[in-house]
Amino acid sequence: MLVISKIKPYFLSSLFISSTIFSQAHNVSDGYQKPTDPLVIQNLDQWQDMKFGLFMHWGTYSQWGIVESWSLCPEDESWTQRKPEHGKSYCEYVKNYENLQTTFNPTQFNPQKWADAIKKAGMKYVVFTTKHHDGFAMFDTQQSDYKITSAKTPFSKNPKSDVTKEIFNTFRQEGFKIGAYFSKPDWHSDDYWWSYFPPKDRNVNYDPKKYPERWENFKKFTFNQLNEITSNYGKVDILWLDGGWVRPFNTIDPKVEWQRTIKVEQDIDMDKIGSMARKNQPGIIIVDRTVPGKWENYVTPEQAVPEHALSIPWESCITMGDSFSYVPNDHYKSSQKIIETLVKIISRGGNYLMNIAPGPNGDYDAIVYERLHQISGWMDKNGSAVFATRSIAPYHEGNYYYTQSKDHKTVNVFHLNEQSEYKAPAVLTFSVPENFKPKSLKVLGISSKIQWKKTEGNIMEIKLPEERKALKYATVIQIIQ
Repeated sequence: MLVISKIKPYFLSSLFISSTIFSQAHNVSDGYQKPTDPLVIQNLDQWQDMKFGLFMHWGTYSQWGIVESWSLCPEDESWTQRKPEHGKSYCEYVKNYENLQTTFNPTQFNPQKWADAIKKAGMKYVVFTTKHHDGFAMFDTQQSDYKITSAKTPFSKNPKSDVTKEIFNTFRQEGFKIGAYFSKPDWHSDDYWWSYFPPKDRNVNYDPKKYPERWENFKKFTFNQLNEITSNYGKVDILWLDGGWVRPFNTIDPKVEWQRTIKVEQDIDMDKIGSMARKNQPGIIIVDRTVPGKWENYVTPEQAVPEHALSIPWESCITMGDSFSYVPNDHYKSSQKIIETLVKIISRGGNYLMNIAPGPNGDYDAIVYERLHQISGWMDKNGSAVFATRSIAPYHEGNYYYTQSKDHKTVNVFHLNEQSEYKAPAVLTFSVPENFKPKSLKVLGISSKIQWKKTEGNIMEIKLPEERKALKYATVIQIIQ
């Protein structure tokens, strides 16, 4: 994560940005190309129905409780700061970081426990970090010994040591779509950060045109790892590629700050990778983040929600806590804030990929399960207004947010008030979409009959009974024409 820059006004004119310590919004690519493969189009439509997904950043770095990978990067940014107790010099720090492999033993790892809680909370797909920028593989790669299944790693003796396999199999059996996050840059690879030169920033530390054989080796390494992930781990629905600085030089947007740091060609041959992935996994959605073209099947604003609806497939990845990776005593968002964020995202046509970071013991913090339980109670009553819906004008007016069923017969209106505790008002007044003719309505979670009337100018007025006091997080009105 953590590709830093401003969001382009082409797509996002203004943002609601989560308060967070360790991450920023990144740019959304211009020039979206709609897929033409019928299986990809079908998969993308199903994915848009799902609305709510789980993101998991997990690796050896969880033992130190630091932001994932980034402290290895010699850039002077707030999220790359190294703690002195982890190494007095850069070289000592890197050595100690890589030695975390020898103590990583998350014995409480139980993906079924996660899947049970996540499914009840309404999330329907999962994206797991098979490898982050540090190069440590959370799967059984044959291309490197820097992996969780290596004999150097204590957890390798556990029957569940290939955590990617365990997570994918468990969640797939529960009906989830499966997404594999993979970092294109690899800061552990001597063919990306060549030990002959010191690393300067997040980019490759040599000129691939000057040393083409070394770059060719890195391309083969990357291709082989992605071939493993898309061949050996059952059905994979999404390939979520991070590290957008690994890109053809001619795709660099000079208006984007972090892209201006790319000084050399870093073409990884996405046509070859994408074609291989589609051969292994027909219909797979490929997300080559921030690189415009046929391999960015949906766009991915980070820690941000577009202020307006987007006409292309998109997904906001936002942390439940402050950090994408595990941090002790992290500040987790309230269930109300999570529901409000979900409503804003789906009203603008997007998906919400919520990140939860497992700790070094292999489990979530207890408060995470508490949040998931609270969300599940709301989803039980209101899920029909969330899933398999699409955006509809006016999208958002004041405290009201809109979605519609795919057959256009039902409009869902969400009322939020964004106070510390939601209280449903006695009367709700809002406009209905143009040319929509209400015939009946219900308020989800209220069993008694609702008084309502439609006045001039497509304005609806609804009187809520005393039962409204039991409504949590939002009031959801379902109107049928």
